Parts: sequence; structure tokens; C-alpha cells
Amino acid sequence: MTTVAAEPGSPAGSSPSGSAGAAGRPRATGRGRLVLARLLAARGAVAGAVLILLLFVLAFGGPYLTPWDYATPDFTALHQPPSAEHWFGTNGVGQDVFAQTVRGLQKSLIIGLLVALFSTVLASLVGACAGYFGGWTDRALMFLVDLMLVFPSFLIVTVLSPRLRGSGWIAFVLLLALFNWMITARVVRSMTVSLREREFVRAARFMGVRPLRIISRHILPNVASFLIVDATIAVGGAVMSETALSYFGFGVRPPDVSLGTLLAAGTTEAPVFPWMFYFAAGLLVLFVLAVNLVGDGLRDALDPTAGGASRRSRRSPRSWRKQK
Repeated sequence: MTTVAAEPGSPAGSSPSGSAGAAGRPRATGRGRLVLARLLAARGAVAGAVLILLLFVLAFGGPYLTPWDYATPDFTALHQPPSAEHWFGTNGVGQDVFAQTVRGLQKSLIIGLLVALFSTVLASLVGACAGYFGGWTDRALMFLVDLMLVFPSFLIVTVLSPRLRGSGWIAFVLLLALFNWMITARVVRSMTVSLREREFVRAARFMGVRPLRIISRHILPNVASFLIVDATIAVGGAVMSETALSYFGFGVRPPDVSLGTLLAAGTTEAPVFPWMFYFAAGLLVLFVLAVNLVGDGLRDALDPTAGGASRRSRRSPRSWRKQK
């Protein structure tokens, strides 16, 4: 049992909760510094984060760099290759491909972020409530999760998407998020089952703290590392899902564009007019690659056993040489 020395000038009868809170802040700060140091040491994660930042700058700052609007055609330049006037060339009706590409990247990024946010929030709430309350609540929520897993999500989205044309792309985001949370909810439920018997959760329960407050203050913060990594990877998955559905005509509707609609429009003309396809495809590949690099880096940085394993692996070759 460790003892904490009182600070000079502190009253002798000070409550232990104050010293525990004061000791908890450096602990939390040290944990944050350790995670940040691991992230900065992971070159792949740093490269992925820088690439994501550049893509966001391109998506939201790119429309201000060109005088052309993504929907405004230039009838004097049809199927024009990349030039000083049209950086990425033009399509068959004279629309600027650069303006369309940055607009499509912007729309795909917004959809991916919102889908990941909504699905992660829904998964954390359902999984935490199922694991904490147990009993019939657990059985009912897990039955809902199993039922949603059985449904063919792609088929349901393709059937419902034409009926939601008047609702805009927000309805498409909600539809994607509705079928993207079940696996995460099962993992959160399993983690909550192990956390609800921990001493700090039992102490809060015996003190009369309400269950929803225990979930929000004690359960969810302890699964936050998993949720952060899962949400990061879910962004890339959501962008891929949006691109696939928009490619087949079930996502973003004209005159608006996304990476999926650009890929669908440029697929047939890619052999003759490659600039209509490869710029959008390249940005999609770069974004998904960057998200996966950041997700891998976050997973390693938030792993409490990563530091010790890495130190052991670094020391082992030296010890082998000393033994020889």
C-alpha cells in the first residue's frame, strides 16, 4: 500500500478524495502523453494523419482555388485533357473535373464522418445498456442485433434508397448508419459485462448512482479507446459503402456528385479519357489507406501492452549479441 505525502501548507484533516483527484490528473495526463508519444513514434499513423488533413484541406478549400463550379459546363472545352485552365480536364459536357472531384471528395468525407459518428453512438448506447442491465434488456437488444445482422443490408438500402429521393442525402446517411453498428455493439456489450463487476462500478451502484449516469461516467469512458479506433476505421468503411452505392445509382443523386458518382460516370470512358476516372479513384484509395494507417496507429498507441512488448523486442537483439 502506497502513501501520498501531504503538500506543504495543506490541512492535516484534508479529505482523501482531494488527494486522489489530484493524483488522478497527473495519471490521466501521463496516459495522454504516452498515447501521443506512441502515435508520433508510429510513422505510418503520422503519415496517415497528415494525408487525411491534406485531403480535408483539398476537399473544403479546393472549390475556392478554381473559378469553375462543379455543375457549370464549359461548352468550348468538351473532353479536354488536363491543362492550365482546367487542371483535371473536363468531361463530355464541359464540366470541370477538378471542381467535380473536390466536390465529390467533400461529399464523401461528410457522409463517411456522419455515418461513423451515428453508428458508433448507436452501438455504444445499445451495447452498454445490454451489458450493464442484463436480463430481458440484454436478450431483447441482442435479439435486435442478431436480427439486423441477418438482414442483407446492401439489398435493403438499394430497395429503400429510391423511396427516399426527396429526403436528400441525410436520409442516405441515416440509412447507412442503420446497418453499420451491430458488430461494434456486440463488442461493447462484452466489454461492459466485464466492467460492471469492477469495484468502481459496484461502488457507484451501492452509492445510489443512477444506471444511465454509471454508463456515461464509468462504462463508456473505459471502452472509449476501442470506440475511437472503431470509429476511425468505420469512416473508411462508410466512404467505401457510399462509393459503392453511388456507383450503382443508389446513393448521392445528380446534380450533386460524390466519388462514387464520378467513378460510375468515368468507368466507361476511362480507356479513352483517363482523367475522368483516375483522379477520383486515386483520392478514394489515398483516403482509405490513410484511415487504415491512422486506425492501426491508434490501436497500437491505446494498447496498454504495446510499450512493454516493443521494449522487449528492441532489447532482445542486444542481449543475443551479449550472450554470443
